[in-house]
Order: sequence, then C-alpha cells, then structure tokens
Amino acid sequence: MLIKEEILMNRQKRDRNERAFSKGHNAGTHGQSKDCCPYNTAEQRHQWLGGWREACEEKNAGFIVR
Repeated sequence: MLIKEEILMNRQKRDRNERAFSKGHNAGTHGQSKDCCPYNTAEQRHQWLGGWREACEEKNAGFIVR
C-alpha cells in the first residue's frame, strides 16, 4: 500500500510541476513579464520561470511569431 501512495504522490508532484512549466511557457509566449509568476513555492516557481525562459528563447530565435 505504501508503494502505491508514493507513486501517486510522485505523479501529483510531477503533474503540478509540468503544469507550472506549461503555464510559464504560455505566459512567455504571450509576452508577459516574469514578475507575473503566480507561484509561491520554490519548485513550482522554478518550473514556471523555466517555461517562461524557454518561450522567450524560442521567440528570440524566431520559432514563435506573435
């Protein structure tokens, strides 16, 4: 039973982090400031900013046109 709980917990953490990254990428794509990050926890804020940075790099390289 403990193993199932650990797997479920890891999946929930991963999903939250993936969602934060995705939201950050979306914000970067739309030209929002990095100061708009809605997360307070260090890990989710880190993920959001990572997505935001990746989107900004893609925009600068010409992969995203808005």
